[in-house]
Amino acid sequence: METLKPKSAPNNSKSKLAKTFQKVINLRTSTKISSNNGIGICMLASHNKFQDDDSVCSFKRSHYNDKHGGDARARHRAVMEALVAKLFAGITSIKAAYAELQMAQNPYNSDAIHLADQSVVDELKAISELKRSFLKKELDLSPQVTIMLAEIQEQQSMMKTYEITIKKLECEVETKDTEVSSLKEQLQESITFNKSLEKRLNASGPISTILENVQLSSLNPSHLVQFLHYTLRSIRSFVKLMIREMESAHWDLEAAARVIEPGAVFTKTSHRYFVFESFVCKTMLEGFSFPNFAPPSESQSFNRLSRDQYFNGFMKLKSANVKHILAQKPNSSLAKFMRSKYLQLVHAKMECSLFGNLNQRKLINAGGFPDSAFFTSFAEMARRVWLLHCLAFSFDQEVDIFQVPKNCRFSEVYMENVRDDSVFSSEIVDSSVDFRVNFTVVPGFKIGKSTVIQCQVYLSPVITPANR
Repeated sequence: METLKPKSAPNNSKSKLAKTFQKVINLRTSTKISSNNGIGICMLASHNKFQDDDSVCSFKRSHYNDKHGGDARARHRAVMEALVAKLFAGITSIKAAYAELQMAQNPYNSDAIHLADQSVVDELKAISELKRSFLKKELDLSPQVTIMLAEIQEQQSMMKTYEITIKKLECEVETKDTEVSSLKEQLQESITFNKSLEKRLNASGPISTILENVQLSSLNPSHLVQFLHYTLRSIRSFVKLMIREMESAHWDLEAAARVIEPGAVFTKTSHRYFVFESFVCKTMLEGFSFPNFAPPSESQSFNRLSRDQYFNGFMKLKSANVKHILAQKPNSSLAKFMRSKYLQLVHAKMECSLFGNLNQRKLINAGGFPDSAFFTSFAEMARRVWLLHCLAFSFDQEVDIFQVPKNCRFSEVYMENVRDDSVFSSEIVDSSVDFRVNFTVVPGFKIGKSTVIQCQVYLSPVITPANR
């Protein structure tokens, strides 16, 4: 019987050879490359200790270069920022020095001008030196310190500029205060002068500048125009006083204006004044063309005078005090004219509303004259109207008054616009705009057949189909 032996020995030898070969393989790094026939060939590379050391050094050198290159770029950027900060600080210093230079010129200060000029020069030199260093790449700046110093310099320069601006504004304020004080003094002087001039013009004493040396033989229309303006000043002064009294009595001025001129249209509220002036002028000048302000049937108590008598009466009354006239001659033509016009102009209800009683009316009806400021202003206005009447009847030609009807077209020959706003005046020249008379404020005058003194009218634009 044959005995079978195990085949362990050959297997053991093969196992040892495989282990040895595996050890050899593990000690090498294999790479696979392609041959021409596409079969992979395993290339065994020996493991060299020195080669590995060189690779590590190379990696360290590359890491070192990258790190230090980044630091260099960061430092360069910081230096550039410091350069720009220093440049802007220098420019701000130049602005401050230039502002100081301007300030020193008014008022003139030679020392301050010299210092400011030297500061400008120094800053320009510093910027020039900075430019030279930059171009030659010789900048030696500590970024953090330079930026901090630049900020300090810039803040100091800005503070200096603000201080100079404040000083300049303070000087301007002082100058304006001086101008305001001077203008206030001039205004006060003008007010005082105007008051004295108005007092002289409205005074009932001698009229030194109005027709002082005029003779009957030399009378002409310009004399009537001159005295008419003098009379209108008194009329307007009385109208202002009357409106103030109406406002004090809480009158509705708009309603009162509508009663006088129902269809009047005003572009400004203040133009209501012209309605009251129109009312006073029409009332005071009514009957002007008659010898004694009344038709012959109503003036039997008046005697028709000659030209010489009218002119002599004008010259006497022109220099007289109205209170003295009324006191000495309470039944004179002038006194009767004043009584008649007052009762016609100031209605009983109006007087009661303004003054709370009818005492002035009762005194006038009894033949006396009140001593109130209201009647004194009225009396001066009435005296001038009477004098204008006397002067008109001193002419050798007939003098008549006229007014234009409502909605009449504007004519520069016969009319004058009372509105003084420049825009409205320029519109009148424009022929494309149609202007119509709203109402007559001051009647006009005709002297003979050839001379016309314009009436004063309040105009309003009218929209017509042609102008739409």
